[in-house]
Amino acid sequence: MRRLIIEEPHSRPAKWSPTLALFALAVTILAVLLIRFGRIDYQSGFIALGAGIAIALVAVLCALAGFVRIWQEGRRGLGSAIKGLIVASLVLAYPGFMALKAVTLPAITDVTTDTDDPPGFSRSRAALEARAGRVPPDVPPEAREMQRASYVQIAPLTLDIGPDEAFAIVRKAADNLGWRVLETVPPGGRAGLGRLEAVDRSLILRVPYDITVRVRPRVDGTRIDIRSASRFGNHDLGANADHIRDFLEEASNLAIAVR
Repeated sequence: MRRLIIEEPHSRPAKWSPTLALFALAVTILAVLLIRFGRIDYQSGFIALGAGIAIALVAVLCALAGFVRIWQEGRRGLGSAIKGLIVASLVLAYPGFMALKAVTLPAITDVTTDTDDPPGFSRSRAALEARAGRVPPDVPPEAREMQRASYVQIAPLTLDIGPDEAFAIVRKAADNLGWRVLETVPPGGRAGLGRLEAVDRSLILRVPYDITVRVRPRVDGTRIDIRSASRFGNHDLGANADHIRDFLEEASNLAIAVR
């Protein structure tokens, strides 16, 4: 006598979840590589990244819908749903961390140690070519107020050494941080100011940030101010403040070492 074996149907959302998640992972990795190695412009690359993230979100929704149907109807596909959720979470982990920063940090794209008189960016031919002709615009007072309220630790660096020694420390700090130095103007002239122009890039996508450092002589030593500005977007996710903190720490350590 034959027995009729009836298998529980497979949850379709659970079945689709890992496929979508793996596709999202492939799209995201490809977009990151294209942006990092300059094979695509930033705008198109960010659109591709957004598409990968959107697909990963759909994979998560499919996994959750699969869990519900498996629980309520006893359908198969638990392993597929779990796999899809794990892979999609890998895609969404870093964007999720960035989204948290966007919520908790001020929506600004330009940070400086001198909010009253920020260092100006050079308009020399070399600097403009390196920035693709862009000069970071002046920042409205309300944005500077947001910086003062959120980054109270961002302040000028004052050293009890001469401007020439301080300028050497500035150049060494920029080199140690891996910045691409565009031009340097040693202290001197009528105003006595020194300046360093540089570009720093993010670790993963190599997104550029424009940086200028001003060296100003004082009666009791030298004051160093720095300004870092984003080229893209309307939120720097704390990157410019990080550049300034790293520079101030590196320059302070170098100043201590030469004493």
